[in-house]
Amino acid sequence: MLEFLIPRRPLSLQAKPPGLRRWKEFVRATAAAVWSDAPIVEKPIHLKLIYLCAQDPVDIDNIIKPIQDALDGLVYENDVNVTDVEAHRRSLSGEYEVLHLPVLLLQGLYSGNECVYVRVALANPTLEDIV
Repeated sequence: MLEFLIPRRPLSLQAKPPGLRRWKEFVRATAAAVWSDAPIVEKPIHLKLIYLCAQDPVDIDNIIKPIQDALDGLVYENDVNVTDVEAHRRSLSGEYEVLHLPVLLLQGLYSGNECVYVRVALANPTLEDIV
């Protein structure tokens, strides 16, 4: 449905309000450049984040909500539509099998700079897939 790369170190939910507001605006603008004229989705959403980090990474659980909020009203009707979230943190200095990675994730990895790969897809609202 939508994938994009946030080419910056993410800000934590615990960041001071002015910085957090600017971060959300940046994430929203980055997503809007890719999403542009697409309609707002009113179905269950699966949000996947992959944070490529350097030293002293941000806690993975603290980066989810600001990114989720930034997409609210742009990609999906409301963040209550987000029923599934996957969040992963991986070191930029790690060794990875890259054969089947998405192109945007490879770009982030090869940039050498902290970034967050974001993929938004329709969720599969069954229990069988999650147990």
